[in-house]
Amino acid sequence: MPDRAPQPVDRQLPTEEARDLISLVREIAQREIAPHAAEEEDAGRFPRELFGLLSEAGLLSLPYDSEHGGGDQPYEVYLQALEELAMARLTVGLGVSVHTLACHALAHYGTKEQRAEHLPAMLGGGLLGAYCLSEPSSGSDAASLSTRAVRDGDDWVITGTKAWITHGGIADFYTVMARTGGEGSRGITAFLVPGDAEGLSAAAPERKMGMKGSPTAQLHFDGVRVSGGRRIGEEGQGFAIALSALDSGRLGIAACAIGVAQAALDEAVEYATGRRQFGRPIADFQGLRFMLADMATRIEAGRALYLSAARLRDAGRPFAKQAAMAKLLCTDNAMKVTTDAVQILGGYGYTADFPAERYMREAKVLQIVEGTNQIQRMVIARHLAGPESR
Repeated sequence: MPDRAPQPVDRQLPTEEARDLISLVREIAQREIAPHAAEEEDAGRFPRELFGLLSEAGLLSLPYDSEHGGGDQPYEVYLQALEELAMARLTVGLGVSVHTLACHALAHYGTKEQRAEHLPAMLGGGLLGAYCLSEPSSGSDAASLSTRAVRDGDDWVITGTKAWITHGGIADFYTVMARTGGEGSRGITAFLVPGDAEGLSAAAPERKMGMKGSPTAQLHFDGVRVSGGRRIGEEGQGFAIALSALDSGRLGIAACAIGVAQAALDEAVEYATGRRQFGRPIADFQGLRFMLADMATRIEAGRALYLSAARLRDAGRPFAKQAAMAKLLCTDNAMKVTTDAVQILGGYGYTADFPAERYMREAKVLQIVEGTNQIQRMVIARHLAGPESR
């Protein structure tokens, strides 16, 4: 048996309230999430009732204003709560991140009346959200999306297909980007669509390498009618709204990646200090000690970068470049750390009896979602050298 239990992450938190919040998140993660994670992921079960508990605890609304039921927490605190959830189970951490992303458009671009009408239920009413930008033929090139919204009197009628939608088919509301004008980014508008809207249906969930408990599905909009009061922002502003949301969402993915990496490191340390070969723990061998040291360093570097970007956001300063850097570094580091964890466990790491193989499979998707890491490099380069020549 391992003789070194994982220690909680020593976090730098700005207030006593934040420390209490992280303690609550850890308690919920250890009591309600981690014990069921392996079984439910293997069975492909989404813990919908758990998200009700998270809503009641105020954990689905942390970075939003208290005026409409938010938690009034700075992003640097919200992201560390997200990391703790992802450490216990990525399906939960990523689910909270996606829900937060889905609330962004209305919270930041909605009218006062729209926020008062919808946000309290979205933030603390037990609802679960999803974000709809990608399409079957429009992934990294999001500005070429073809789902169209046509005005019909005071309403809008939406027709098209969205793809790779986390919570697709189970969400209570969807933030949807649809084309209302001509080609390109300036012809896109944002809408808030109820999950039970007539004409809205979901395909069978994708069969994925990892994250099996988190449903990812295409959504079909067959003449879905929404009122004019559910348009978010101005006509043609949707792409700018989408990019604004993604800047913040990428920090969520970065935090989730560090959570998975931390879980993998904890597993590797436990195993290496308990597994004996040649008469001593394998953690005594320099080759493995150096691997553990490198894994821990990658995690600390990633955590420092996402928190630095979050503090820029909290200060109202530009952070898009740093968000792309954090998403890139944290997810690449998570892939490396989880792969090394499997290696440290050897044959056991390749079996489903230990969680290391699940962490490795889950880390992979984080290099892809909310902008592939190739796209992050393009974003960073544009900040450094300007747009590409045409």
